[in-house]
Amino acid sequence: MQELALFFSAFLAATIFPLSSEVTFIAALANDMPFLNAMFFASAGNILAIIANYWFGYWLYEKTRTKLVSSKVGTKSLEYGHRYGYFILLFSWLPVLGDPLTLVAGVLRLRFVWFVLIAGSLRVARYYFLSQLV
Repeated sequence: MQELALFFSAFLAATIFPLSSEVTFIAALANDMPFLNAMFFASAGNILAIIANYWFGYWLYEKTRTKLVSSKVGTKSLEYGHRYGYFILLFSWLPVLGDPLTLVAGVLRLRFVWFVLIAGSLRVARYYFLSQLV
């Protein structure tokens, strides 16, 4: 039961809901949840949520493509996004700023495999380093 709470907390925290999965993760470790279980459920929930964000951004691009491409600002934004998109994903682990970046990655149509590798591994690393502080 505690594992599911951690999973859903991590999932919801990586979406638009203003939640903190870090608090739940630390609480799970403090309540003697095995380290690997906490890492797995927190990371899985967080990674599945950023994948959902990516696909929502992908869908959003389809709905707004004509407006983005037809405006000068939209074209310039897409150009910058394609140029610096993967670099910007290095900040996707940040608690408040990172979640919208995962949605923008979908809008920019960054390669899905690279998106998951970069953003997903940073999410796992964040939980690992957080566990070292406890």
